[in-house]
This record gives sequence, structure tokens and C-alpha cells, in this order.
Amino acid sequence: MSLFICPVCGSALTRGQSTYRCVNGHSYDIAREGHTHLLPVNRKNSRMPGDDKGMSGARAAFLSKGYYAPLRNALCDLAVSLCADTPHVLDTGCGEGYYTSGVYRALVQAGKTPQMAGTDISKFILRLAAKREKDIEFAVASSYHLPIADDSIDFLLNCFSPLALEEFKRVLRPRGHFVYVVPSEKHLWELKEVLYDRPYPNEVKETPYDSFRYVEIRHVEDVITLQGQEDIHALFQMTPYYWKTPKAGCERLAQLQTLTTRISFDIHVYEKLP
Repeated sequence: MSLFICPVCGSALTRGQSTYRCVNGHSYDIAREGHTHLLPVNRKNSRMPGDDKGMSGARAAFLSKGYYAPLRNALCDLAVSLCADTPHVLDTGCGEGYYTSGVYRALVQAGKTPQMAGTDISKFILRLAAKREKDIEFAVASSYHLPIADDSIDFLLNCFSPLALEEFKRVLRPRGHFVYVVPSEKHLWELKEVLYDRPYPNEVKETPYDSFRYVEIRHVEDVITLQGQEDIHALFQMTPYYWKTPKAGCERLAQLQTLTTRISFDIHVYEKLP
């Protein structure tokens, strides 16, 4: 049985060789790469939501070089420590599957038997995720309308993606864990110094949520050096600064062939109250 449910009627989906089907006859094709599409047309906010093909490729190429490995390693450690032997795991806004795949493999290597799914609103980026890891289910879906049954997930990962708290609360089992990754105060500070005349730090705060207990905030920090304009520009495309940087800042960045900057993340870990 799949972790996914039918987005039309809410029934359980069964995965076949080329389609997902529910008992009410709704079916969803499985693409050549291995993912499916569970985002109804009336829930799309644009014709092609999410990252486009160019941005998806740049992001995947950047992450595959290991620049954000410290964050992935920390997420893997958390998953192994918090998950039981046969966990149901969901990565919402999973992108190209870099963290999804890392968590899955860490659980398997720890002797566990996870059933795992990833969702993202971009079909372009999910193609890359599905190619990366064939033992994980991937579906185009909105985090605000997850095609996941109530109280069915043990460990939910949300890394730099929309915070659909009501949906996360719905799909998590009591005492299930929700891991929320956000940029810390000085994340990419040296990049911001190139882009802006007066950069400002990110806001850092504890944010409690109803129906959840704070477990911990785990801080991850390192320094990376990017060699070449291709990697520098790929990192730039992954940030919100790509859409709101003045022309002068973009031109300064385009002149660089090397960039050393810190990476800094806060991992907020919550447990759903029974």
C-alpha cells in the first residue's frame, strides 16, 4: 500500500507498475522517472507552479557537490534517533530529493525499514528526485493539501519550504516528530555582503505551536568555498535574494570566480502532542 491517498476522494492508493489507483476508480499515471501527479487543477496557483527546469537543474547540481552536507548529516542523525524500526516518513517541499534520499539511506543503514514519500509542487524538480531514489514515492502535490492520510506519519521533514502547519498536524501521528529547517542569523552572510550595501541578519526566534511540544533547536554551521561562477550563480538562484537584489549587487556577484561564505541553519524539532 502507498503512503499516498487519492486527492479526489481520499481513499487509499495502491501503486501498480504504471499507475496509482483507488477503490473508487480514480487513477494517476506514474511518469517514466517514477513520480506521479496528485495536484488537482483547481489547486494550482499557476500553470507551472514551483521551480522551473533551469532553477531545478541548478539547485540539483549545487547540492550534489556536497556544499550543504553538514545540514543533511544533521537531519540524518535526527531521523535515526527519533524514528522507530518501521517509520512512515514524509518530506514536504522535498525539491530534488537531496535531503529525502539522505534521510532514507541513513534509516536503512541504521537497520530500520522506512516507508518514505516526498512531495513538491514543481514537476520539474520531482523528476530529479524520482531519478535519485527509486525506493521513495514522489508526487507533485501542495503542502497545503497533502495527499496523505490522517495520523499516518511518524517523521515529517520540512526544509526551507512553506509551513503548512494545519496539514502537518493532521498527517502526523500522536508523538510523531516534525522537523522544520530555517536559515539562521548569519546564513550566507558573506554572499549578502556582496549583494547589498547594508545586509541585515535573519531573524532568529523560538516559535511554539499549538498541539506540538518543542523538543530542541539544533544549530548547524560551517564555511564553504565556491569555485567558479557556475556554483556561485547556482547558490544565488536557490535564495530569495535572486528575485530582489539590485542590479549593482548582481553585477558584483557576477564578477566573482570564488566565494567563501558561512552556511548557518536552525533545525526546529517538534513532537505532536497525544
